[in-house]
Amino acid sequence: MIRGGNNRLLRFMSLCMKNSGPTTPQLKPLHSWRVNIEEAIQIQENLRSRIILKKTFSEVRTIGGADVAYPKDRNFLFGAIVVLSFPNLEIVDSATAHAKISFTYIPGLFSFREGPVLIKAFERLKMKPDVMIFDGQGIAHPRGIGLASHMGLWLHLPSIGCAKTPLLNDFITPGPLKGSFELIRREEEEVGAALRTKDKVKPVFVSPGHLIDLRTSIQIILETCQKFRMPEPLRKAHQASRNML
Repeated sequence: MIRGGNNRLLRFMSLCMKNSGPTTPQLKPLHSWRVNIEEAIQIQENLRSRIILKKTFSEVRTIGGADVAYPKDRNFLFGAIVVLSFPNLEIVDSATAHAKISFTYIPGLFSFREGPVLIKAFERLKMKPDVMIFDGQGIAHPRGIGLASHMGLWLHLPSIGCAKTPLLNDFITPGPLKGSFELIRREEEEVGAALRTKDKVKPVFVSPGHLIDLRTSIQIILETCQKFRMPEPLRKAHQASRNML
């Protein structure tokens, strides 16, 4: 939470709000979300060539985290996006949304299940983050376009995938200390990393989504992990989505 006496943070928020404007501009749709499985795969194939895998920014002042929660035995889901200052990692904005589930559960096609509610939450933000972290894959994906890549293209933002489990298994386990990592490959291409974010704790699986490279993605994930395995933007978004339950 933002502490009342933190004048430095309040000044930071005021500056960002002034630079960002009162609301986030309406996003231009890339495609319809009302598609079947075959159409969804074709959309991924079509969008993959648009992904840019290089660092496109010089400074990071805010980082967003996105998470989705599923109520038991219900046909809808909750999405949350939380924006943190960087490097202080204090919450400066957040937004939530809910929507009906419109796509079946299929690994590799999560963006068609979770994307619409996350976009809805993103459009409610007052402050657009410089970088987004998603609980999912970037390009470390069978077709090279996971949730983070898809959302990065849709939101026109640098995006990183940080998942608890991999979709690709072409890697070895990293060393036991924080900062150790081993590369993940798809057809000999380096697409991600198994990264240790805490000593002797299970690694996370990091991959660039869009408008960022792999090494910068790893660096940002490490710099946003404090005492826990997952980075703070994702932890805070997870808490926000679970609070909606």
